[in-house]
Amino acid sequence: MTTEMSEQMNQMLSDSGLPLYEKAVVFAAIAHQGAHRKGSRIPYLSHPIEAAAIVSELTDDEELIAAAVLHDVVEDTPVTLEEVEQYFGERIAAYVGYETEDKRRDLPAEETWLVRKQEMLTFLRDKADRNARILALADKLSNLRAIERDVTSIGDQVWERFHQKDKKMHGWLYRQTAEVLRELEEYPAWKEYDRLIRRVFHEDLI
Repeated sequence: MTTEMSEQMNQMLSDSGLPLYEKAVVFAAIAHQGAHRKGSRIPYLSHPIEAAAIVSELTDDEELIAAAVLHDVVEDTPVTLEEVEQYFGERIAAYVGYETEDKRRDLPAEETWLVRKQEMLTFLRDKADRNARILALADKLSNLRAIERDVTSIGDQVWERFHQKDKKMHGWLYRQTAEVLRELEEYPAWKEYDRLIRRVFHEDLI
């Protein structure tokens, strides 16, 4: 992380005595400060907070809930996985790592979109434990809720915000993710995710 960010973290978190969730929120707030959701003025922090709330509906595992708050700090900010481990320990860092894509920053994001998503699906299908799948469901459900709200207000213009602008490819990704997470289908969160996929991508009309 940057020197300024490190100083903020140390000032806010050193010997703070904050409970784990609050500590994660402070860390994520500093890491994501100034960032907004794609195509909006909504603070980016709203997404990991919502993901954590979804995780808390599926488990009372405090470390997994904290990992949900932190799940994008390595992928989208200057924070490293080693720094997450330094502040939060090995287990939380591992789950944050599972949620972190290899962005291949030396290549255009639109060119690597498909391989990155295929890597994510392969991990969830073949290697992820139940907790990693819960975390993935929370992340994707939060994202799809936002997309559904924006589709309602601006229609298919929403896809122009993304590196991948083909709505069908997003539909493929969300449906494939739902299938690899099907072991969670007894939860209301998975059912909502499935319902939103059908609504956003008009699956029932296909």
